[in-house]
Amino acid sequence: MKILVINGPNLNMLGMREPAIYGSQNYATLCSMIEAHAEEKKVEIKIFQSNHEGAIVDEIQAAYGNFDGIVINPAAYTHTSIAILDALKAVGLPAVEVHISDVSKREDFRQFSYAGMACEKSFIGLGFDGYLRAIDYLIEKYA
Repeated sequence: MKILVINGPNLNMLGMREPAIYGSQNYATLCSMIEAHAEEKKVEIKIFQSNHEGAIVDEIQAAYGNFDGIVINPAAYTHTSIAILDALKAVGLPAVEVHISDVSKREDFRQFSYAGMACEKSFIGLGFDGYLRAIDYLIEKYA
């Protein structure tokens, strides 16, 4: 099984960015955790991060025919990007949404997820473990 993990804007700033909300672990730690988990589960993983909406759309489109599922943390694009929603719908791959913080307890504008409309499950507010749970979900359902 091949899983694409996509991270949106500012996730590369983990560890420095609002540690009271996102924790003190950095992006490299997140990537290492995901890679170790994938190795343990014997799945192939690709991790992609961009601060640019179009690059994320391009990566989703490139996943078609090359990956079995997508784990996506669209970050701020969660609440604004119909383009990411449309790309997820277009490729038709099983997708799972992840958010490190509990967006349901944050600002009003964070209460709606465009990307979530194309995802079959969400893991929210579980910190980095949400990614591992999302990977496990895809493995259990589709491997």
